[in-house]
Amino acid sequence: MLCQEVTPELVASWKETFDHYRPRLRPNKKTGTDLIAYLKQTYPVTEITCDQIRQVVLDNILGNECYSRKLPAGKTPDAKGFFIEKTGAGKYLYENQDEQFRSIRIIVGIDLETAFFMVEGSSRLWDELFAFRGLDEDDLANSYLVAEYISCLKRFEMLDSTLAC
Repeated sequence: MLCQEVTPELVASWKETFDHYRPRLRPNKKTGTDLIAYLKQTYPVTEITCDQIRQVVLDNILGNECYSRKLPAGKTPDAKGFFIEKTGAGKYLYENQDEQFRSIRIIVGIDLETAFFMVEGSSRLWDELFAFRGLDEDDLANSYLVAEYISCLKRFEMLDSTLAC
């Protein structure tokens, strides 16, 4: 998760990472359903039944051309929201929240149609979901997304297994 100011040096490092790893990557993006299954298998969650989180996901997708173009023709976003509970594996996320997220509840929103997701409260969980979800062909043309993906794969020791596929 990008949590710092973008500088020319940072952009240059993204391009360097892109140039090194892009030829070795293939589209491998999982679905929104896959993301939800992973989240539920990995963390204790409670589904959010109010429309507020779904609306935030919808607004992100429809308000950003890079996300909205991933919607299949004739489809609209179908978002689900979840709270991560402070038990089991979820406790670890709360104990290791970034300073700017301390004391806020971790929320995840996932769109079933595009596999767009958002996380509030944990950059670690965002990175984990990003590494798990993978990239599609369009994403693989974006130096920032490739660099972020590589960073997330390294964080979770998934780089070698991903490149081997």
